[in-house]
Amino acid sequence: MAKKAVATLQRGEGRGYAKVIKMVKSPKTGAYMFDEAIVLNEEVKNHLAK
Repeated sequence: MAKKAVATLQRGEGRGYAKVIKMVKSPKTGAYMFDEAIVLNEEVKNHLAK
């Protein structure tokens, strides 16, 4: 069953998106947090530049 689900995601519009994980330092505690987002492939560099 898993193979069918993965195959259908790769055939459709799923290739146009990327999951971006960015490490951000918290201003209050100083600890690092992870900011996750799913963005269009064209917007990856813009998202990381923020």
